[in-house]
Amino acid sequence: MEPNTLLAALLDEAGVSHVGLATRVNEAGRPRGLSLRYDNTSVLRWIRGQKPRGEVPDIICSVLTDRLGRPVSLDAAGFGPLASTRATGPTLPGFLDRATAFWHSDGRMRLSELGVVTGMEAVAPVWEWENPPHDVDVSRQGTVRVGPDDIAVLGVARSHYEQMYRRVGGMATRGRILRFLTREAAPMLRGAYCDPVGRELFRAVGSLVAVAGICSYDSDQQAIAQRYFHQALRLAKASGDRRFGGYVIVLLVNQAVYMKDFRQAVAFAEAGVRAAGAHISPALAADLHAMQAKAFARMGDESAAHRCMGLAERAAGHIRIDQEPEETGYVQPGLVEAHLAEALMSLGDTAPAQVYAEEAVHSLAHTRGRAHRLATLARTEAAAGEIDRAAATTTELVATARGMESQRIRDRLNSVRTTLARYETRSAADAVELIDETLLVPLDLGSVQ
Repeated sequence: MEPNTLLAALLDEAGVSHVGLATRVNEAGRPRGLSLRYDNTSVLRWIRGQKPRGEVPDIICSVLTDRLGRPVSLDAAGFGPLASTRATGPTLPGFLDRATAFWHSDGRMRLSELGVVTGMEAVAPVWEWENPPHDVDVSRQGTVRVGPDDIAVLGVARSHYEQMYRRVGGMATRGRILRFLTREAAPMLRGAYCDPVGRELFRAVGSLVAVAGICSYDSDQQAIAQRYFHQALRLAKASGDRRFGGYVIVLLVNQAVYMKDFRQAVAFAEAGVRAAGAHISPALAADLHAMQAKAFARMGDESAAHRCMGLAERAAGHIRIDQEPEETGYVQPGLVEAHLAEALMSLGDTAPAQVYAEEAVHSLAHTRGRAHRLATLARTEAAAGEIDRAAATTTELVATARGMESQRIRDRLNSVRTTLARYETRSAADAVELIDETLLVPLDLGSVQ
């Protein structure tokens, strides 16, 4: 059972409390001959996804219609056949309503019980992005006209929040980008725009939603991150930008690898390469193939892993920064090498893994990327028996990661700690102690309101 984000958003917009809605529904039921006894707990159950029986959904819509001064349908209140937090759906306007309601509910921390979708429900958004029908006309009528200047603001905001994420982590950035989505992006989606401007708008908002997903992933809120990635993929389809859709597929592949769903990671990567086709950028192709290599390596398929490693290196050789979409800026020199080092470590090929890891660390990278690369290098050095070097690399890793609010970086620190704790040397013990001191400070998701 998934939360009814649409109903929650309507209640907030109407300024009606749970008790207030229950009271109004009970009163509205009397003229219909109904003796209703709903209370605060009843409304809470509706928001959590339970659908009330009989005529009650119609009564709720009637109450909200009177309160808001506009018609509220069953579908708009989350009681119709399309009620779901899924990103996909038969109509673009219905998707936009659900997406903006989801942002609103996430900003108020109402999605804690949401679960990761699996099976066909996880695959459907990728399949629907890849296949027809396509959106023929995305224009919309509204009260506020959206133009190029508005879309430019979205691009600046995306760059701002991405840089913030790279410096301080997703946990510190998530709340800020959610506020921007609900206060700035959502009104634009409900505005007036022609088809060409609408496609640019969906491209820009989709890019912001993707960053929100990255921040949720980094905060270890995987179910929420997955929904944001699915939303970004639907917005990519509406924008008509295949390369952007390929970028979102990369995010889904990365999450699948993290959640150890390696077969799905491989399938998604293949879909990304296939659907983007000639439009795929070399940077995206390199990252997709490198992550496929990691997935195959984790499954023990050595030949497939090496095949994908070769494809990744060849694609990386064709990267031209000035011809890449903005989102692929994360594919910095050394990223592919870091992925390949991880793949080789999974295959037990320590010596070549260390060569790749050293090359990755010696390439310039943003702070977050450097922390990940140092963690990989420390593990390869330890595996090669170079414990003092691994300890020195760990010291640099801790200094680089200091100040980041990131569950994924914390995972890397724990991984390195587990590796070094196996060795009874002074340098290893000092490095473990340094990590332990860093981990004493708890991570706190905090309020995103």
